[in-house]
Amino acid sequence: MASGPSTSPLRQILEDRLAQLSLEVDSLFAEARERARRDFADQLNQAVRRIRQAADPEELGATLLDAAGALAGGAAWFRIAGEAAKGERIRGVPEEASEAFHALEIPLASAAALAAAVESRDPVIAATTPREVSEEMAKLLEHSPEGRVSIFPVVVRERVPALLYAWGNVQGSAVELLTQVAAAAWSAIPEPAAPELVTIEPAPPQPASTWDRLPVEEQRIHLRAQRFARVQAAEMRLFQADAVQAGRAGRNLYDTLRKSIDGAREAFHQSFFAPCPSMVDYLHLELVQTLANDDPDLLGNNYPGPMV
Repeated sequence: MASGPSTSPLRQILEDRLAQLSLEVDSLFAEARERARRDFADQLNQAVRRIRQAADPEELGATLLDAAGALAGGAAWFRIAGEAAKGERIRGVPEEASEAFHALEIPLASAAALAAAVESRDPVIAATTPREVSEEMAKLLEHSPEGRVSIFPVVVRERVPALLYAWGNVQGSAVELLTQVAAAAWSAIPEPAAPELVTIEPAPPQPASTWDRLPVEEQRIHLRAQRFARVQAAEMRLFQADAVQAGRAGRNLYDTLRKSIDGAREAFHQSFFAPCPSMVDYLHLELVQTLANDDPDLLGNNYPGPMV
């Protein structure tokens, strides 16, 4: 005897129930997602409010660090003094590491990623290698060479007095937003009155450097060109890591990355050489430094060399 007619009503009941359960699950998911969005928005709003109420740069740095610590695996606050980054505050590490961080003073020359953030005044994402973040930070935080760190400069009146350093699962857009709010709040804090100056005889004028003799607009083009070159080289290193390693091992980086390098060279030439007669091939310099570890021979015999 066929069983279809007798089981059809049951099947329909089950299908209806499954459809109802599916709608209920979708509704619960949408409700949870909306609640998570509201909670996240409230978290950001509270962080922004506290940052804007900070009375001085020290309080502002502590507030920003606390907010960023909730949006990453860990976060650290550096103050920039001359050519060095001084460790001030850190979150997400044991007490012993926190105490060691306060004693750090890292020369920017020994931490390429920190130096790039200060120079470019743009966020930098870098590998957590000693060359990028310094031997001290790589050891202190037990960074894996395969890890990534996000570095956000705090730009105040066209200079960078501090850096926010975040690692782990970093919610980059939110942290960058808070850093920008902190920079604006810092800019609104009155600078301490300068002490009275003692009148001294002026020193003999020094001859202007080649950079100082450039028109302001050409200086700006140079800075944009440097930033473009750093980004291009960094993207090749991060997103084509296997090809970079193979090219270094075979001493033929250009051959393994020919499409990316040729595209970057063409874009660099069109964007920067044409409008700027004093332009330097910053892309070549970055390829040598970032990809070839300062050994031009690793680019290979087919590499066409610096653009002119």
